[in-house]
Amino acid sequence: MSASLNARNGLAALVVAGLLLLPLYTSLSGNIFALTLFTRIVIFALAATSLNLIMGYGGMVSFGHAAYLGIGGYAVGILMKEGIASGFVQWPVAIGASALFALCIGALSLRTRGVYFIMITLAFAQMVYYVAIGLDRYGGDDGLTIQRRSQFGAFLDLGNKTTFYYLCFALLMASVYFVSRIVNSRFGQVVQGARSNERRMRAIGFPTFRYKLACFVIAGALCGLAGALLANHTNFISPAMMYWTRSGDLMVMVVLGGLGSLFGPVIGAVTFLLLEEALSRFTEYPGLILGPMLLLVAIYLHGGIEGLLGGRRDG
Repeated sequence: MSASLNARNGLAALVVAGLLLLPLYTSLSGNIFALTLFTRIVIFALAATSLNLIMGYGGMVSFGHAAYLGIGGYAVGILMKEGIASGFVQWPVAIGASALFALCIGALSLRTRGVYFIMITLAFAQMVYYVAIGLDRYGGDDGLTIQRRSQFGAFLDLGNKTTFYYLCFALLMASVYFVSRIVNSRFGQVVQGARSNERRMRAIGFPTFRYKLACFVIAGALCGLAGALLANHTNFISPAMMYWTRSGDLMVMVVLGGLGSLFGPVIGAVTFLLLEEALSRFTEYPGLILGPMLLLVAIYLHGGIEGLLGGRRDG
């Protein structure tokens, strides 16, 4: 057990150190593309971390989690289009709108379970997707170009790629720490207990619906923050940000890294997106290779990459 925990901690430390030192590598090598790629990876790792909170620790398999990614992105894009460039306004609106939508979805979907819960979250996400397609003023199906990144005055220059990367990295580390505090708190223990045996948790007096709903809203808010970062990174938003296949990608990242483990989503996001990028250099259809590989992981590595190290899942 001690050896497996050391292996898990070593892998997590290696990934964090690599992400921390990446800008140094890009400045020495001149490989600017690597910084752009890993900025995207860090943002999706944040989104996957938010999904892991409800799916890995709470047992809530949401197939519409990318909706919050899109809502956060559209909040930034729409406000920029209307002349509001301040990040102090854009980002709280992105987080608040995502949290509010998560509250509405959770209030309905959490009254069901199993496949019904999955289908309700998917249905709501598709509704938002088609609403975005109908926003002709904001690009509709073609998407909306964002002329510049969120403005924080002299406090923070997001136009600098290295500064923006470190901001994304800092927010990812803060979200991982935040999730760790949640799952190890009394609140988190109740959510995990409801995942294992909700009827028993209700019998001893815990209002499990409220706990799960609060957890669902927190996860939506975190993913909305990732959406705001993604909109700033790409300077473009489109309905494709919230399509159901994007939710599937986030689920794959969580499962690949290790469902219910603290750094599993980060490891899964790095592995999945690097594999996708590497395979796209050799074939136009990387999914034909990625699909069987992920199928093998699902069949033989139930704990994901962290499970391969023999570690016990945190969840």
